[in-house]
Amino acid sequence: MTELPPTRTLRFFRRGQAVALRNVPPERTLLELLREDLGQCGTKEGCGEGDCGACTVVLGEPGEDGLRLRAINSCIRLAHSIDGLALWTVEDLCADSLLGVPAGQLHPVQQALINSHASQCGFCTPGFVMSLFALYEERDPSNAPLSREQAQRALSGNLCRCTGYRPILEAAEQMHASAPVPLDRQAVLAGLARLPPQPPAQGAYLQPTQLEELLRLRAAHPQAQLVAGCTDVGLWVTKQHRRFEQVLDLTRVAELARLRKIGERLRIGAAVRLEDAYAALCSHWPELQTFAGRFAGLPVRNSGTLGGNVANGSPIGDSMPLLIALGASVVLASVRGDRQMPLEDFYTGYRKNQLAADEILAFIDLSLPAAGDKQWLRVDKISKRFDDDISALCLAVRLQLRDGQVADVSIGAGGVAATPVRARRTEAALRAQPWNEQTLARAIEVLRQEFEPISDMRASADYRRQVLGSLLQRLWLQTQGHSGLSLEALEQGVLT
Repeated sequence: MTELPPTRTLRFFRRGQAVALRNVPPERTLLELLREDLGQCGTKEGCGEGDCGACTVVLGEPGEDGLRLRAINSCIRLAHSIDGLALWTVEDLCADSLLGVPAGQLHPVQQALINSHASQCGFCTPGFVMSLFALYEERDPSNAPLSREQAQRALSGNLCRCTGYRPILEAAEQMHASAPVPLDRQAVLAGLARLPPQPPAQGAYLQPTQLEELLRLRAAHPQAQLVAGCTDVGLWVTKQHRRFEQVLDLTRVAELARLRKIGERLRIGAAVRLEDAYAALCSHWPELQTFAGRFAGLPVRNSGTLGGNVANGSPIGDSMPLLIALGASVVLASVRGDRQMPLEDFYTGYRKNQLAADEILAFIDLSLPAAGDKQWLRVDKISKRFDDDISALCLAVRLQLRDGQVADVSIGAGGVAATPVRARRTEAALRAQPWNEQTLARAIEVLRQEFEPISDMRASADYRRQVLGSLLQRLWLQTQGHSGLSLEALEQGVLT
């Protein structure tokens, strides 16, 4: 049996105190640490997949704008990944003096849930409490009432099978009614700053802070499991019971955690959280707002990274069709240097890509829309549920029209092949053609024949082919001024 390298001490800040734990295995999940090692059983174990939200906890991380709180799924988050962060569980809301809750009283989130009769069996309630706690702490400083839309977004990763969502959403809207309870953010930041420094990156869990160090460690330990938010790797632990002798965590690498505008291009570091990456994309393409909110639930988007989603290469991953349509490229880095390629060329087969053993996917680059450039961008995710569901297929189309003709077009598709793909034949059928119903009909036929989708539990091959054509038809209707029966229209309560 191979002797595992020693693990480092896990340090985090909780209830105003520094916590230091030794001998935590590298594949230990945060939920296992809480329930089995620390006896903190308020956080519940439900699906073990990041789908139900019963395991939700809140992490506090220092940033450029101070302390930021995020609700995350503890069931698929590796325990060592919270090193250097602040942690709150449902037990802490009345036990953490830094939260400012008077002795003998409940936190406003808890009190609102009681007042609204928003708990029945109670199993899912701790997760709802923690998601709402993060929303409460990150709300508008003016303490303005929260809208139902804000509450729905915050709770998109929490499932309830008893009470129903109406009283829970009412509780979210009523949280502000109590006297505001201010978290002493400066005390938390000071506590984090006092955590003892970690020794140089060595042992079973490696968490470098600089890109140069990360590339050196990757070259030295090509067998180490590379992780970011663990929203996929975490399932290997909970469902496949896999164990890792060594883990290389890239989420603290400063260069990879940045969003930068370079000329007319946007560079997204591989460690940028999905929530932040999509916020940046929506700031340039506001029409992506609905699609962005349907990518998993908020706790998954708070942990997962855009680079991880791309490197994972799932054929039903939602980010890749969009990025392909936007003409994105990926930058692969190693101690030998960098190389760049279009995203669609990155994949070589099912869950296979062009990464060498000593490389990492470092950045995602894409061109920003030019001022005054008239483009249509539409992304459709087809799934059985609106929130927190896996796509049966996804189609993204970027269309540029000039003088009634298709000046440029790019199409990305997911769920129709072994990898995310670009619909090159359909693009060729559209490019430089008049944008009319005849061109559309030809393009629909080409699109339906371009791929060989499979039949599985989410959809049949025939269904996928038919829907591909229907989604292109939907784009045509949009360009003609018809909103039609769309998710956007349903959200706004307007149908034309």
